[in-house]
Amino acid sequence: MEETVKILALGGLDEAGKDCYLVDIAGEIYVIGCGLRYPDKTMPGVDYVIPDCTYLIENKSRVKAYFLLHGHEDELGGLVYLYESAPAPIYGSDVTLAMLRLFAEKVGKGNVSFDVRPVEPTSTFKVGGRTCHFFQTAHSIARSSGLSIDTSLGHVVFTGDFVVENSADPNYLHDINAIARLAETPTLVLLSESGYAEKPGYTAPRHRLSHHVESAVKDAPGRTFAALFSSNYFNIEELIRIARATKKKIIPYDEETSSLLKAAQEVGQLQIPKENFAPYEDLNRLRDQDVLVLLLGSGRELFGKIALLAAGTNETHKCYLRESDLFLMAAPGSDNTEIEATDALDELYRSGCHVISLSKKDVLRMHASEEDLRMMAALLKPRFYLPVKGFYKDLLANARLISTMGIGLTHRNIIILDDGITAIFDKTGVRTMDEGVKHGNLLIDGIGIGDVGKEVIKDRERLSGGAILIGITISRKRKAVLAGPEIEMRGLAYLKETEPIRREIAKIAETALQEGLRKSVPDLNQIKGEIYDKSVRYLRGRCQMEPMILPLLVEVA
Repeated sequence: MEETVKILALGGLDEAGKDCYLVDIAGEIYVIGCGLRYPDKTMPGVDYVIPDCTYLIENKSRVKAYFLLHGHEDELGGLVYLYESAPAPIYGSDVTLAMLRLFAEKVGKGNVSFDVRPVEPTSTFKVGGRTCHFFQTAHSIARSSGLSIDTSLGHVVFTGDFVVENSADPNYLHDINAIARLAETPTLVLLSESGYAEKPGYTAPRHRLSHHVESAVKDAPGRTFAALFSSNYFNIEELIRIARATKKKIIPYDEETSSLLKAAQEVGQLQIPKENFAPYEDLNRLRDQDVLVLLLGSGRELFGKIALLAAGTNETHKCYLRESDLFLMAAPGSDNTEIEATDALDELYRSGCHVISLSKKDVLRMHASEEDLRMMAALLKPRFYLPVKGFYKDLLANARLISTMGIGLTHRNIIILDDGITAIFDKTGVRTMDEGVKHGNLLIDGIGIGDVGKEVIKDRERLSGGAILIGITISRKRKAVLAGPEIEMRGLAYLKETEPIRREIAKIAETALQEGLRKSVPDLNQIKGEIYDKSVRYLRGRCQMEPMILPLLVEVA
């Protein structure tokens, strides 16, 4: 009997990160990834953004498995928060499942009992009665995989995050033989990542760091400092190999870096020989030429760390850059962190040390470029093609690229979906349908899930511009102001004319109070609204600001 296959995304389409894809085969749901993305500047106070998985919770009896294809948080971070509400076996490599546990402990979910099923990065295994295949891919974290699920219509194949890599390192193997074996039987639909679909050529070897920095590290007259994103284990391993070759001691800059290196070694992700490692306390005991200080972190946090070091203002680390030092900036800023990255780089140049700054063009992330995508499609020759993982422009670029290959993929069988829209495959072909699947963002604030709404975010944005508290004691019975207005201003101290502003807001509050108290039945909420509205209009005109304004009326008899 021919099966019906449905594919939809709860996250990962028209965005970067938060990947969560569902394959529904004859009523059984298989979930590929359940990740997170980091908040942008419009989400103050938010730690992570995860998919709204209400649909999975409502259909948890049909969820047969979660497949985690690599160990980054965009692949597994959301599952930590969802799992207890919709449990099912989790399949992934040993490294991937170890990173799931580490992230769970990091965010206070270490007590969650995950049903994990370790499998090799290239392997064939059964989920229930259905055959599934992992094929190893080369990504920036070790032992990553792609996935194929067997159906009566053909394979459903997810490439995962990958590059065509010819490295001999078994942790970063692009297993072309395993992919070729899959190609011996028909592929129904191929889902390929899209972020680099407009980059010509292959990603390899442009993802490699070594040839940019190896000679500089070897010939550095003083200490070497290197900043990298903590998720980029491939480049971290490159630096470790360079340190070993040049007989330098790797020193973690802070507790976070030390913990990351320790955790990565425990799960077999990194190997640092004892003779190439030293604690931070040894920084000033070793010969300068024998030192490589490693700074790891993510996004704004890492750039803040670099800026403090460069400016010599890190109170917990009395370390100052010297003119003889070499600083490798191997963590280019993204669209959300460009300002912080630029500020950190500016401080580095001000310090006088020698700086090597590698841009996004110098060292590519380990994602598939044009020729990587072409090779995967050419090998598998799918009946249908579905671009995933990227903004709409990336999905469209991926679709256009594959449509030019001449392998029978055109606008008729290349499908671009939005989150929540279902592609339905059966023996007649494919159709898309909005089945009303709930999707969207859940905001994680501390350990709270989804309890940060738009109004809270709006209030935080206002607080970022400062706050003004207006305190007044009144008597409605006597229709009189008994004390105040007392004006407290926070976050506005940089304004040169603070005192005149304070006097004007007090005058606005007094006028609104007098007018309101003259009414036969004074309405305190209406009075507070008048104070707020008039104060906002005044501040917009006077200093082009809109801080949080909190009128507080205390009523006594």
